[in-house]
Amino acid sequence: MDYRRRFAIISSHLRPVALRSRPGLSPLPASNCPSISDERERLNDGDKNSSKRDCVFCKIIRGESPAFTLYEDEKCLCILDSKPLTPGHCLIIPRSHYSSLETTPPPVVAAMCSKAPFIGGAIMRATSSDSFNLLINNGAAAGQVIFHTHIHIIPRKESDCLWTSESIRRSRLNFDGEAYQFVERVRAEMLPSNTLEESKGQESGLS
Repeated sequence: MDYRRRFAIISSHLRPVALRSRPGLSPLPASNCPSISDERERLNDGDKNSSKRDCVFCKIIRGESPAFTLYEDEKCLCILDSKPLTPGHCLIIPRSHYSSLETTPPPVVAAMCSKAPFIGGAIMRATSSDSFNLLINNGAAAGQVIFHTHIHIIPRKESDCLWTSESIRRSRLNFDGEAYQFVERVRAEMLPSNTLEESKGQESGLS
């Protein structure tokens, strides 16, 4: 199975679909989520006027679309994925709309991540699994299709053969000049002068 096929498997379940109301599907309280013009396009989180249609997760949060809700609090909620890779596959999503991980304020990211062990443990017990993957697709090339930050919890069993890449032998890192130069480039990107704009964006998201 080549990388294109693996990418298709990972991303196909994220494509938004119309869900018909069924018993057990519970609407959620209203949200302040704005809509986005295209789920495949990154938008400035403050640019509400350019929005043309609603984000599928925002619709769920506002109670306009059904979902099976596993957990919710004031900052985030956890719902079952509509096209699960394994039984119990769920998503942790923030109540407010952020199109990508880097535009999501650190306190919101922390709130989402802090629930992963609790929810993941419950799902493992409910599915008789002994492991789970914690996954974020951030950006189109990484398989993100719905541009509302979310974390996948995917229950795993030893024999499920979900990721073909798990059987691929990984190459060793070469401790050479090229690796050293890469480390220096990343460190330079983390300097305050390069992260100032990012910080401003995150602060505006908290207001």
